[in-house]
Amino acid sequence: MRVAVIAPPYPLSEAPAPPLGVTYVAAAFAAAGAEVRIFDFIVSRYHREKLAALLEDFRPDVVGATSVTLNYPRAAAILDEVKELSPRTLTVMGGPHASFDAPAVLSDHRGIDVVVMGEGEETVRELMASSFDPRFFPRIDGIAYRQDGGVIVNPPRGFIADIDSIPTPARHLLPLSRYRALGFPISVITGRGCPYRCIFCQGRRMVGGRMRKRKVSSVMEEIEEILSYGIDRINVADDLFVSDRERVREVCDEIRRRGLRFAWSAFARVNTVDLETLERMREAGCDSISFGVESANRGILRTIRKGITPEEVVRAVEMARAAGLLVHCSFIVGLPGETRETLAETASFAASLGCYYGYHHLAPFPGTTVREEAATYDLEILTDDWTLYDANRAVVRTSALSPEDLDAFVAAFEGEIEKEWNKLLDGYRAGTNSPGDDLRVEGHFRTQLTYRLLADDLLEEHGTVPRGRDGGREALFRAVAALTGHDPGLVARTLGDFIARGYIRGREEGDAVRWYWTHNNRLDSFPL
Repeated sequence: MRVAVIAPPYPLSEAPAPPLGVTYVAAAFAAAGAEVRIFDFIVSRYHREKLAALLEDFRPDVVGATSVTLNYPRAAAILDEVKELSPRTLTVMGGPHASFDAPAVLSDHRGIDVVVMGEGEETVRELMASSFDPRFFPRIDGIAYRQDGGVIVNPPRGFIADIDSIPTPARHLLPLSRYRALGFPISVITGRGCPYRCIFCQGRRMVGGRMRKRKVSSVMEEIEEILSYGIDRINVADDLFVSDRERVREVCDEIRRRGLRFAWSAFARVNTVDLETLERMREAGCDSISFGVESANRGILRTIRKGITPEEVVRAVEMARAAGLLVHCSFIVGLPGETRETLAETASFAASLGCYYGYHHLAPFPGTTVREEAATYDLEILTDDWTLYDANRAVVRTSALSPEDLDAFVAAFEGEIEKEWNKLLDGYRAGTNSPGDDLRVEGHFRTQLTYRLLADDLLEEHGTVPRGRDGGREALFRAVAALTGHDPGLVARTLGDFIARGYIRGREEGDAVRWYWTHNNRLDSFPL
C-alpha cells in the first residue's frame, strides 16, 4: 500500500521546525508495511497542479494530513482537492485540531474520509491491518468517520504504554536541505505526557496526564541519526524534560559520554528547575531555555491553573542566567480576567526580568478548557475563523478589554522593538554598527531571502540559467537578485553558501544549468 503524508502550508514567519508529528505518522505507516512519501508544502509552494503531479507520480492509496488549528483550513482544503483529483484515494486527517473537532471536520469537508483522534501510531497500525476497509472501522478505537449520512465517533483510544515501541520519526522523508537552509532546529521528545492542567493548553488531553519516558539510549540513537544529516541544533520539545532532575542527568551524561557535540535548547517550567540541573545542561551543550510565564498577575495565574508564582519566575530566570543560558519568557495577552491593570503589571514584570521576552494573544483552540468553558471565565470568543488563530491578533475579549485594546498593547510592545530594529538598519546602511549588529541585520535579510526562495519556488520556476564559464553560478545569483530585489552581494553570499553546503546543486542541460534543492546530505533528488 502506498501512503502520502502531507505537511500542510504553515507561515515561514512563524519559524516552523521540521514537522515532528508528520514524521511520527510517516514512520507509523512505514512500520505497518506501507511505502510512504511526505508531500511537504511548508518549505515549498502549494498549488493544485503540483499536487496533481505528485499524485500522478506516486499514485497513493491513502493520503493523510495532520494540522494544528492555524493551518487546519489549508490542510482540509488540500484533502478536499486530493479527493477531487483522485476520488478513489482514501483520505485521513489527524492532529490536535481534528482530534477535538472531528464531527465538524467530517461535516464540513466531504473530501475527508477518516479522522484519527489523539495519539495515532496504534490507530495507524490497525487501519493498515484492516487495509482501510470501512467494514472494519467500527472496531477501531480512536477514529471518526461517515456512515449512512451521519458521523460516527468511536471510543477514544488509550495512550500507548510502551512509548519505546513507537517508531523513530521518519525525518529522512523530509526535504531536510530546505529546512537546514532556514536554520530552524530539529525537535525531539524524550517522553509524552503532562500532569498540569493549564486551561489554555491541549497538551494533557492530547498526550495524557501521566509522563511516559523513552529510554535514554533510544533518545541518544535518535539524536545521533539527526546529527548524521549534518544538523547541529536540536530543541527538546518536552514540556517537562527539565522537571525530572534524574532524567536530565542521565541524558546530559550520555551526551557527554558519547562525545556528541551540538547546540540544543529546551522548554521548562519555572517551578521545577534548579541551578545544578541547569548547569549540567549547559555543560552538555544546552545554550538556551524558554519559560512559559503567561502573566505576572497572581489572580490570573490561579485562574488559568498555571501553578507558578512571580517569585518562582524571578528565581528561575536568575538561575538560568547564572548557568550561562540564554533565557526567553513568553506571556499570553487576553487571559480570563485581563484588565489594563493586569497588562501593566505583566509589562513591568517582564521588563524587570533582564531576559528576552515576548507576547502572544490567547488562542482558545478546540480541546482547551478555556474554549469549552469560556462562559465561566470572563471571556468572549469572537470568531471561529481558524486562520486567525495564529496568536498574533486578538480573537477574544474580556469584560474589561476589547480586542482593539489587546491588539494595541501588543502593538505598542512591538513598536518599541521595531524602533530598535530600525536603529540597527540605519547603522548597517551607514556602516556604524558593530560587527555583531551587522551580522544580526544580514542574518535577517538572509532569512527573508530564503523565505522567498522556498515559498515562491524560485529555483523550480526560475533556476534554469545559462551555463557560462562558472557553471551558471553568477547567472543564478543575478536572476534571484532581480526576482527578489535583494542586494546582489547578499544573494551571492547566501546562495554561494547553500551551494557549498550541498543544499543546492546544479545539473547541466546542454548550454544551461538547472539549479535545484537537494533532499538531504545522504540522498540527492532532482525534479523530473
